Amino acid sequence: MSNARTKARTRAFQILFEADHRGVDPQRVLAEWVGRAREAKPGETTPQVGEYTMQLIEGYAQHARKIDELISSYAVGWTLDRMPVADRNVVRIGAYELIWEDGVPDAVVLDEAVEIAKEYSTDESPAFVNGLLARFMELKPTIRRA
Repeated sequence: MSNARTKARTRAFQILFEADHRGVDPQRVLAEWVGRAREAKPGETTPQVGEYTMQLIEGYAQHARKIDELISSYAVGWTLDRMPVADRNVVRIGAYELIWEDGVPDAVVLDEAVEIAKEYSTDESPAFVNGLLARFMELKPTIRRA
């Protein structure tokens, strides 16, 4: 996981996860992370927050209501609040990037989301994340028109 975009997606996932867990706005957590990175003393290992991470968090925040509606509608057998926190937030980032970020191939978005799910969630999560995002990929033209 050395690719800059991969790190950006992982950071965005971590920020969303923290915001969800704390019950606060993702942009507030993003600002806290950026502040900590700026205030870090030499030698401290504070995660840096790059442009693409900010773009993912801000993009998600802009479309959060629509993304959560999509997840609620298509996550068969799961309500949004019963879904594992990690899965919910991997899908949120993936859905935003898949539907509204044109510069990234759909297959890359799916692969990266599945990798994050493998690293941070349950054994069942990669298949769940892949299935849900694949469905969003099929619906993408309809979702973007809505």
